[in-house]
Amino acid sequence: MKETEIQVLKKQHPLLNNLISLQEIFWVNPNIESFQTAIKKSPLTQVDVKDAEDRLQRFAPYIKKAFPETEKSDGIIESPLVNIPSMKKSLERTYEQKIFGELLLKCDSHLPISGSIKARGGIYEVLKTAESLALQHGMITIDEDYSILHSDKFRHFFSQFSIAVGSTGNLGLSIGIISAQLGFKVTVHMSADAKQWKKDLLRSKQVEVIEYEADYSKAVEEGRLQAANDPTCHFIDDENSHDLFLGYAVAASRLSKQLEALHVKVDQEHPLFVYLPCGVGGGPGGVAFGLKLMFQDNVHCFFAEPTHSPCMLLGLMTGLHDHISVQDVGIDNITAADGLAVGRASGFVGQTIEPFLSGNYTVSDEQLYLLLKELLDTENIFLEPSALAGMIGPVKLCNEKTDYILRQNLTEKMQNATHIIWGTGGSMVPKEEMELYIQTGSILASRN
Repeated sequence: MKETEIQVLKKQHPLLNNLISLQEIFWVNPNIESFQTAIKKSPLTQVDVKDAEDRLQRFAPYIKKAFPETEKSDGIIESPLVNIPSMKKSLERTYEQKIFGELLLKCDSHLPISGSIKARGGIYEVLKTAESLALQHGMITIDEDYSILHSDKFRHFFSQFSIAVGSTGNLGLSIGIISAQLGFKVTVHMSADAKQWKKDLLRSKQVEVIEYEADYSKAVEEGRLQAANDPTCHFIDDENSHDLFLGYAVAASRLSKQLEALHVKVDQEHPLFVYLPCGVGGGPGGVAFGLKLMFQDNVHCFFAEPTHSPCMLLGLMTGLHDHISVQDVGIDNITAADGLAVGRASGFVGQTIEPFLSGNYTVSDEQLYLLLKELLDTENIFLEPSALAGMIGPVKLCNEKTDYILRQNLTEKMQNATHIIWGTGGSMVPKEEMELYIQTGSILASRN
């Protein structure tokens, strides 16, 4: 992008200067629309999400058999929703900011099988691919008990086909684990940001890992090119996949049931605010889309990104979506939040979610480490750095300088609000790595 073009963008969007200078910012989406207006423009609908939900239900007997840790949930891959009152008090004290309403944590960090939000979309797309191949070749019918897929017969069948994906880490983990279990040949193209332990874990499951010195976009590009030359290979395209998006969207109906169990209301008088860490956009985009289908204008979704990798915010703010990268404006895309280290957002997700999204904000790596330690100290819950991006969202939203609450006429309703922080990963982090994260948080805390 030419310097003259960047200067024009800066004049059109003054907040862009703050973004480029790596300041933490809170951006309210000027293009948000009412749910009824926005859904008419959407390429995806409730029917698509219901189809994904039904497919996951069909696969539940297989999941239960192949992954015994899902036995208690009858093969449904789901995570707890927990109240974190001590963390709320700590946030209010640390940032000297009242958080109106209740604070909950959605622990996708503890999802079965691969321990991150990617266990939703990533596993779903692999299962859909497996079902399609098995139906196409007359191996199953849609009414059969899918637990029969957990057999040498089906592993041999799927070994004729391959799955490929480009990833910064967690998506590669989820796809590698489920694909290898089914019997597929799997290749994960890993960017420079990916942690070594994630590569090692994949290789221990006979997954081929190809490493790149470049960032996420290069890993995806190379993976896409290699898969294009192999008719037996299905490439899971994190930048453009509708199936990934729909797998994430299924989370909303399940969350609704969890809220009911906790006696949490979501209606016009009881607003719900959800804060979602964002990389390329598929995970948070899918979850947010599902939530809007479920709760419509009573839910307010915010994306959270590292100050060094704010690709979705940059694309939304400028309206350029995937036609601009953080590197184009001089941001380095280097962050400790490896799952969010993406320089160019998904154009499909950005354009699909734009009319539904309330806003987007950025958070520094230092804050992520401090929040990591704070959550561990107050609630004894460990998340990896990228998963803490959502945690500061309620502080930023409730700040008197933020006019979103006023714009949406929510001032009188905030005492009845519920805030959900989406914890996207962490339970599979090795102990040594975890201790390094905690140590970094401790060092930073001692300096403050």
